[in-house]
Amino acid sequence: MAKEIKFSLVYRDMWQSSGKYVPRVDQLVRVAPAIIDMGCFDRVETNGGAFEQVNLLFGENPNVAVRKWTAPFHKAGIQTHMLERALNALRMNPVPADVRELMFKVKKAQGTDIARSFCGLNDHRNLRLSVEYAKKAGMISQAALSITHSPVHTVEYYLGVVDHLVEYGADEICLKDMAGVGRPSFLGRLTAEIKKKYPHIKVQYHGHSGPGFSTASMLEVARAGADYIDVAVEPLSWGKVHPDVITIQQMLRADGFLVKDINMDAYMQVRALTQEFIDDFLGYWINPSNSRMTSLLVGCGLPGGMMGSMMADLKGFQSAINAAERAAGKPESNLDSLMVQLFSEVEYVWPRLGYPPLVTPFSQYVKNTALMNLFAMAQGKPRFSTIDKDTWGMILGRMGKLPGPLAPEIVALAKEKGFEFYTGNPQDEYPDELPKFRQMMKDEGWDCGPDDEELFELAMHERQYRDYRSGIAKERFQHDLEELKAKAGAPICVKRPVVEMPAYDIEKYTEKYPHAVPVQAPAKGKMLWQIDVEDASTAPAAGTAVEAGKPCGYVQTWYGMEELIPARSGRIVAVTAQQGKDVVKGEIVAFVE
Repeated sequence: MAKEIKFSLVYRDMWQSSGKYVPRVDQLVRVAPAIIDMGCFDRVETNGGAFEQVNLLFGENPNVAVRKWTAPFHKAGIQTHMLERALNALRMNPVPADVRELMFKVKKAQGTDIARSFCGLNDHRNLRLSVEYAKKAGMISQAALSITHSPVHTVEYYLGVVDHLVEYGADEICLKDMAGVGRPSFLGRLTAEIKKKYPHIKVQYHGHSGPGFSTASMLEVARAGADYIDVAVEPLSWGKVHPDVITIQQMLRADGFLVKDINMDAYMQVRALTQEFIDDFLGYWINPSNSRMTSLLVGCGLPGGMMGSMMADLKGFQSAINAAERAAGKPESNLDSLMVQLFSEVEYVWPRLGYPPLVTPFSQYVKNTALMNLFAMAQGKPRFSTIDKDTWGMILGRMGKLPGPLAPEIVALAKEKGFEFYTGNPQDEYPDELPKFRQMMKDEGWDCGPDDEELFELAMHERQYRDYRSGIAKERFQHDLEELKAKAGAPICVKRPVVEMPAYDIEKYTEKYPHAVPVQAPAKGKMLWQIDVEDASTAPAAGTAVEAGKPCGYVQTWYGMEELIPARSGRIVAVTAQQGKDVVKGEIVAFVE
């Protein structure tokens, strides 16, 4: 009898691989019946990842969204699943164990059946509690392998991780090919070995379309015994997102697999509603380049969803790099040339930093190091002259064990700076905090909510939750949306407007201070060297001392404060953004020497 392959619609990831936001709960509830009527999905990814945060950012309660969004699928007998980041849970930084445990209790109570848990470093220690807590809460534990392509990421390497995950009690394994760079034949061999060793374990494949391998990979893993495959639907499928269900269904059926029929009337309804949501407001945060695949991602292994932020970073650095190139008598680099240089530098940096899989947040760390290397080399300085605090945390083992060895020059640099390497369990560094947050809820007069779900939101996303409760989040979101509408003039897939700093300003400073390191704005917003100071002339004087890793200022974004962190200790030699100036992410606001 032909083997059946089942499909999961990654509706959440479709949106978050495309832009900043997901649909509002009223929109999700509208599209759910059409997704069900398509008749081809056994699973739907409904929440997790940044889902909670983006709801808070546009002023909605994510707990309401999860409950209402999962309910119709449960009624129809379709399983729902979420994505969580193990040690980091639903955010970008480590989470105390008691908050992690509460997350699974809350999500199960809200209607989420399956917890897909991944560690960006594939450190099984970070995943152990996720597996145990998911099972304890009554969820299906699906432990994910962060897939990449390197000499250390062998079939044997991944099977070693799987051995631990099965020992901890994982029910399923997901091959999370987040950048789509897993080679199809390799993924087929890995799937076959998992199924051979653990025939009772379900295997689900998740692959992005970006570099172009994922369709072939889906066929290979299906032939090797995979049970579920993640797919998307138009108008968001392909590009940097996931292959469309129609293509994959037809491909697998032609290969002899048993797959469900697709109700095309319902498919067209889902397609039309998704486009309606784009036209409504979501398209303002979708970069048009996300609709394109590119083989340039094959070599560097960066996830396609990073392309927008990476190009913004390059624009912010271009003038500074060009000035340094002119000072050295070299030809200037255009943006396309810099992109190729950055990809090449990522390929150089990545193995020397221990081959961390390029998934959030480690993809950002490697990219940032590569970008700073380009700037350093343009100034005639050596690579790795500047490494930021978070990247050092990864290097020193505070987020988990790196898959490969560090290059000798990185180890020597750490010793030169007096840093100590950490070999303990990363979770041990973050003590329990729920009693503190429970007291905060009491002090504010807030109810902890059904199943402590409101307590969970405060503990997981304190700043965003407070802005949601105060109403500031909704006000900021509406203001930002109206601003984009006024500037863009068209609602469909409009690129977020960028206000660039005049090139001559940056060139003037880089020529005058060729050995200085730029300090960049971490986000779009208003520059605040000092909070609650209105005087536009307020800014650090030349010679002001700053310390690497410690904030020297802030950017007031529409969702809250972002710290301005210098990558090097030294003294400010120039300020290029005065108090109150509107800045964009990646803009150079000062120089430190």
